[in-house]
Amino acid sequence: MVGSVTSRIEVLLIEDDVHLARLTAEYLEKHGLPTRCAHDGERGLAEALRGTFDIVLIDVMLPRKDGLTVCRELRVRSAVPIIMLTARGEEADRVMGLELGADDYVSKPFSSRELLARITAQVRRSRGLLGPSREVLHVGPLSLDRGARKVSLHGRELSLTGHEFSLLCALAERAGRVLSREQLLELAKGTLEGPVDRAIDVHVSRLRQKLGDDARNPRLLRTVRGVGYVLGESEGA
Repeated sequence: MVGSVTSRIEVLLIEDDVHLARLTAEYLEKHGLPTRCAHDGERGLAEALRGTFDIVLIDVMLPRKDGLTVCRELRVRSAVPIIMLTARGEEADRVMGLELGADDYVSKPFSSRELLARITAQVRRSRGLLGPSREVLHVGPLSLDRGARKVSLHGRELSLTGHEFSLLCALAERAGRVLSREQLLELAKGTLEGPVDRAIDVHVSRLRQKLGDDARNPRLLRTVRGVGYVLGESEGA
């Protein structure tokens, strides 16, 4: 049972295909994840904002309000983990979901077992259950409390998504060391397959914004062209 590892996981599934939603909900509930379904974007967003869900699954193609809009509006008001579901295969669509705040992406047709694994991984990450170490990390003015899932910069707490937090932790644990995109995908997502290589670039861009870093001359999260990224104060910062 997944619940024995992460305790109770409440799922909201926003999917307009009623048959697929029913089958997915039945599978998740069979594995101990109570699942509520909504079949259009407006109702789904209302449910997400009204409820206390541990994760929200959003189909991209929804009536009344499309999934990308739901993702964007939900992310503004909540840090709940979000997984996008779509039949679209284009990289641009996958990247758009990540740019709007999604934590992960699953393309249809998907394996129910894989979806369950991704849900579990995102919830474990959001609850701070991944990784053996729980001490506070310090990188210059940046502090990361892995146990409390909190990040502060110059004493001011930052609001990060689960994936952003995991990515920042991976960089902070290896501060001063250049990590490739492939290494970051592995470190931030465990053994699960990363959605696309560009996902790392998207998350790094969002992290820089939240860190107040100038993309052209970043002080904390820097790009080593052709190699990867490194976290650490630059000289003269």
